[in-house]
Amino acid sequence: MTSDDWLTERFEEHRRHLFSVAYRMLGSTADAEEAVQEAWLRLSRSDDAAAGEIDNLGGWLTTVVSRISLNVLRSRTSHRQDSLDEHLERQPDRLPEPLVVLDGAGDPVDQALLADSVGVALLVVLDQLSPAERIAFVLHDLFAIPFEEIAPIIDRSSDAARQLASRARRRIQGRAVPVERDRARQRAVVDAFFAAAHDGDLQRLVGVLDPDVVLRADLGAGIVDHRGAERVAGNAVMYADPARTVHPATVNGAAGVVITRDGRLVSVMAFTVAEGRITEIEAYADPVLTARLGIDLGLS
Repeated sequence: MTSDDWLTERFEEHRRHLFSVAYRMLGSTADAEEAVQEAWLRLSRSDDAAAGEIDNLGGWLTTVVSRISLNVLRSRTSHRQDSLDEHLERQPDRLPEPLVVLDGAGDPVDQALLADSVGVALLVVLDQLSPAERIAFVLHDLFAIPFEEIAPIIDRSSDAARQLASRARRRIQGRAVPVERDRARQRAVVDAFFAAAHDGDLQRLVGVLDPDVVLRADLGAGIVDHRGAERVAGNAVMYADPARTVHPATVNGAAGVVITRDGRLVSVMAFTVAEGRITEIEAYADPVLTARLGIDLGLS
């Protein structure tokens, strides 16, 4: 085995973990893949002696991916805040990209990646954090990395990194509800939602929705919010279409659906279920995104 083969093999051992870290930080599969690829380029450009002296390659690569992700987040924040006061609540113009596998499909690597993924609803909240808060929270709370190792990544002291993660945690917990973890119970609620929408039964729809349910629809030109059970139910009935086929899917580790018309993917929907009711829905109908996901899922 050549030194290049050895280095490639060692990097591939960490690729899935690195993608998981980058995806949680960036909420974009494309940006996460770019961050991982950039980490590989930086490793492959180092000389053999330098690469061989890295005692903890996984830790080194995680640090590199984190710094790349931090730069991407700072660039995004700068663009968003060109005309906004930095203390105002940031409103993302896109939903985090979903990780989707049709039920009964996908290889074991896809299934494993989804099994340890985080829900779209959490990614939406993470988008409201500052770049440093997000990095500190993701690395510490989701990957158990000590603050002493996080501090140099965000150019802060260990105590400051701990405070950033704590502040992020409070914001997330302030929005969190006890989420249903059982996939079968999630699926039962989601199926009941579509059955009621298909029948045009507003009363049944309202019954399966939390009174304060939020529907966020990403149409490609911005996010449209619908709030409240009656409004979301009315929206579901209005867009119910017998020509469309609803396919059960796993979206970011939870029960979701892929919707096709004439064999072409037209939307993806992610659901958050708590206490037997749907509390959040993220709907993706951006033609550019659905076209790309359709190819990945074999539904183009």
